[in-house]
Amino acid sequence: MKERCKPLSNPNISIFEQLFTMDLPHGYRASAKPRARAAPHAGDPLLFEDTSSAAPPMNNQGYYTTGYNMGGAPAGGPGDAGVNNLFADPMASTAMMYGSSLANQGKDIVSKEISRYVSVNKLKYFFAVDSKYVMKKLLLLMFPYTHQDWEVRYHRDTPLTPRHDVNAPDLYIPSMAFITYILLAGMALGIQKRFSPEVLGLCASTALVWVVIEVLVMLLSLYLLSVHSDLSIFDLVAYSGYKYVGMIFTVLGGLLFGSDGYFVALTWSSCALMFFIVHSLKMKILSSLSHDSMGAGASAKPRLRLYITVATAVFQPIIIYWLTSHLVR
Repeated sequence: MKERCKPLSNPNISIFEQLFTMDLPHGYRASAKPRARAAPHAGDPLLFEDTSSAAPPMNNQGYYTTGYNMGGAPAGGPGDAGVNNLFADPMASTAMMYGSSLANQGKDIVSKEISRYVSVNKLKYFFAVDSKYVMKKLLLLMFPYTHQDWEVRYHRDTPLTPRHDVNAPDLYIPSMAFITYILLAGMALGIQKRFSPEVLGLCASTALVWVVIEVLVMLLSLYLLSVHSDLSIFDLVAYSGYKYVGMIFTVLGGLLFGSDGYFVALTWSSCALMFFIVHSLKMKILSSLSHDSMGAGASAKPRLRLYITVATAVFQPIIIYWLTSHLVR
């Protein structure tokens, strides 16, 4: 038979409380009576604000906001105030001025140390060129046979800059020719399927080492033979670096016309460079004979100067062949 539902025993107790306290079958347990949250005393301070029941704020477009400012401090807030205080602080301003003064002092010290070994103003002189001078100089290097006046012009005991005198040595053409030679060597090696960074680096380092050796030998020869001249290290580097123009012409001849074109270009560039070196150094070395006009060996001085000039000129084709023969096959 179906059991009738028992009536509520105590009408003064709510239905939910009687349901939670009524007898359940064996194995079941009534859940605990829910306890309401006690309101905090008015006088006690709250450690944390209860925001569980509060809805997040909404913006003007009807979306909820997170409550976090992802754009940093507002304009005119504590961040701007800190920056303004930093610049307004006299200690900070003093520190910035002191740091800038230290930086300027360090720059001056570095400039002085560089000036002890390399004259910056003199180095600028060798790069004072323009496009007109570069074209004239390249034509002079490749076709020097028709040139008549080889003397460097002066203005108040100061040589004119290369842009005003085609006979003045420069470092722009040797440096650009060296870079072009390295690029052309890489292209030649790539065409022959022999390119590698190590081989290209070896070509560059070898070309630089030969220039250094040539300049050192020239300086040592002038010193041992007591030859006085106004040739500087930059002048010697410039005259030694002009061989890169002939090397470029030689490699191009070999790449375009094979071995026959290579040897024709080598012969032309070598003869032109020797002619140029002899006439250029002759004006630098053989012109200053006033220091050696007295003494027993004065008559041998011009001959020694001529030997140095000719040896320097003859040495150029050997270096050109040594640095370009492996690039053309």
